[in-house]
Amino acid sequence: MTSPSPSQHLFDVERFRTAPARVAAAPEIARATLVLGSTQPAELPFPDAVRTRGVEVVRRRGGGGAVYLEPGDHLWMDAWIPRDDPLWNADVSAAAEWVGAWWRRALAQFGVHDSSLHVHRGRSVPGELGELVCFAGRGPGEVFVADRKLVGLSQWRSREGALFSSCAYVRWDPRPMIELFNLDDPTRSGLADDLASAGIGLLDVDPDFGSDDLGRLRDELLTSFVSFSPHTFGSGEAG
Repeated sequence: MTSPSPSQHLFDVERFRTAPARVAAAPEIARATLVLGSTQPAELPFPDAVRTRGVEVVRRRGGGGAVYLEPGDHLWMDAWIPRDDPLWNADVSAAAEWVGAWWRRALAQFGVHDSSLHVHRGRSVPGELGELVCFAGRGPGEVFVADRKLVGLSQWRSREGALFSSCAYVRWDPRPMIELFNLDDPTRSGLADDLASAGIGLLDVDPDFGSDDLGRLRDELLTSFVSFSPHTFGSGEAG
């Protein structure tokens, strides 16, 4: 039996389940990490590529496609909502909409008011590649700039509550992730081309967004989460 990788505890839902009130966290990885969705096959990453690049492979409990992370190239937020919290919603499709509004409001504090910025509502639309790569599909609560995903999201639900894991990249580049997949070269090259326009990074939305801004965005999300209310966002903040 293999032991958990050093980063696996960062994606462990058990540390949230006993929390009696809402909790938000911004886990930071120490090395490149490929995060698989709960139902993705362990054989998806090519072992030689993972070993050569020193990439950790972990699995989150929430569903959806893979996410590739490198230190400092993203902001990952976990938000735990117990069942007696005002943000709890029994409707899986509607339950995550507040997450997109939470991100959208925080981004506005940094001058990101792009008129094409919107939150997906309704059922998930994985498309052809969404089950393989998170940023290729459309899920409730995710933030888009036109048709390109800015904030990806996964949720995991239990009898105690729900954990929402969301992520935004500083720059969107699917190639480092695709190069880890156990696929032939032509398929890998085609995937990279198909996914190039699926996502968008914070720098693409705001060219002046810097490394210090990433920390401030994290702090804004953590601070606002404490009192964030379903009544603090309306229909004008989602699309």
